Amino acid sequence: MASGKQSARQKMINLMYLVFIAMMALNMSKEVLTAFGLMNEKLNASNITTEKRNTAAMAGLEAKAEEQPAKYADLKQKAEQVHQASQKLDAYIAGIKDELLADVDDPKEYEAMDKSNELDNMFFQSGRIGPAGEEFVNAIDSYRNTIVQVIGDRYSNIANEVKEEFSTQEVKDGEGVTKPWLMYHYEGYPLIASITKMTQLQADIKTTENNILSAMLAGQLQQEVSMTNYTTLLETPKSAYYQGEQFDGAIVLGRKDATTKPNRVELTLDGNKLSEDDYKIEDGRVVLNVNAGNAGQHKLEGTLIFEQDGEDVPVPVSSEFSVIPKPNSAVISADKMNVVYRGVQNPLTISMAGVPDNNISASAPGLRKVSGSNYMINVTTLQQREVKINVTGTIDGKSYPSSSTFRIKDIPRPVGTIRGEDGAVQMQRNSLEIATVGATLPDFDFDLSLRVTGFKFKVSGQPTIQVNGNKLDSRAEAALRRAGRGETVQIYDIEASLASNSGYKLKKVAPVFVELTN
Repeated sequence: MASGKQSARQKMINLMYLVFIAMMALNMSKEVLTAFGLMNEKLNASNITTEKRNTAAMAGLEAKAEEQPAKYADLKQKAEQVHQASQKLDAYIAGIKDELLADVDDPKEYEAMDKSNELDNMFFQSGRIGPAGEEFVNAIDSYRNTIVQVIGDRYSNIANEVKEEFSTQEVKDGEGVTKPWLMYHYEGYPLIASITKMTQLQADIKTTENNILSAMLAGQLQQEVSMTNYTTLLETPKSAYYQGEQFDGAIVLGRKDATTKPNRVELTLDGNKLSEDDYKIEDGRVVLNVNAGNAGQHKLEGTLIFEQDGEDVPVPVSSEFSVIPKPNSAVISADKMNVVYRGVQNPLTISMAGVPDNNISASAPGLRKVSGSNYMINVTTLQQREVKINVTGTIDGKSYPSSSTFRIKDIPRPVGTIRGEDGAVQMQRNSLEIATVGATLPDFDFDLSLRVTGFKFKVSGQPTIQVNGNKLDSRAEAALRRAGRGETVQIYDIEASLASNSGYKLKKVAPVFVELTN
């Protein structure tokens, strides 16, 4: 199978045979049977398309023969002979497939088609090729000889391909044993594998007919047949559109032709020259293989140089594409919670759908960009009750403005604490003497540290004592010793400030009450 120069189709068939052999050695998994079934479906679909193309080509040739009989009558006669031979063998193979599948309940239940009995019983008898098998081989031989005779020396390349594609000569297996072609390719294989190989044979028949028709036709008909080498491309004047905009893209034809290759490729991406490792040429296309890069606009420029009539013909390249950040989370907002606080750095995420971060600008009093879509806003010095944030996104030179208004609030009222507890607290006298007076912001969205610098200490029936710092001083301790068991002392007018912003004036701190337990 590997000797001599082989066509791409023959290489694919040889590879399929090797897979078949490997499958038998491994007792074949059900998944592989399904894979052959799916391959058979795709081949059938492709055959339908090729058949339509061949029918259209024949119709075009008949029209040409009527218009210019002297030029096209002979071609039409040969094309009809090729068509009739192809239809005959295709129908014969289809009949064999129908017979093999006659007892199969569900033709799409590929995993159940793992036996070789049906085909072996049809083609072979007592280890030899039976009459039906000989008829199958003879049908292929007859088709090969007919096609070669019809097209003659004028299309020698196609004739050689036909001889190779439809050869039924004996084949040496991997162990060097010579086997008849039919036994080598069909004996002992699962039913779905053999069905798929027959469908591939039908595809070869239709492709051969198409190749012959394409070679025979000239001028306008040749162009019509070769339209299968074209694909559609979408050209747009800009790389992204917003909802509601008018889409002004254009569909153009691009030719796919493996023989159309530029002699030189000179391309740059964002000014950086691309090396040969950054692209490959496939079906006449320069397929890029580069990292998309950071979010933003990127420009591909350069020249594809083709040699024509001994001269270099440059084809300029100038395209842009946009890269947007990959989404990794949903944007969920509480409609009534557009709030920023004085006295703290309020983090914000500012983005615009379809616009890279580097094409977004935002402005507001106290607003600064940290990185990417992350911003901080400080509204401590603002007297108004709201702040408006203006955002502008730019795509392809066009600006799209937007804005959002946030309410400005003061930091809520702190509460005093003793030993970390707030409100009414029960405590032993000696514990209170060494306890620390603090302040906290319960259930606040920011984790702020408050620093206490003084407070008032009141024992019932005794004068109020002003204490500096966050612990009882000697005067407060003396007043505490004179308090009786069960009495409640008050700690109020607590002086507290933000550790991170001592200039911000907090609201009055709620007092804390301590009931003495001894």
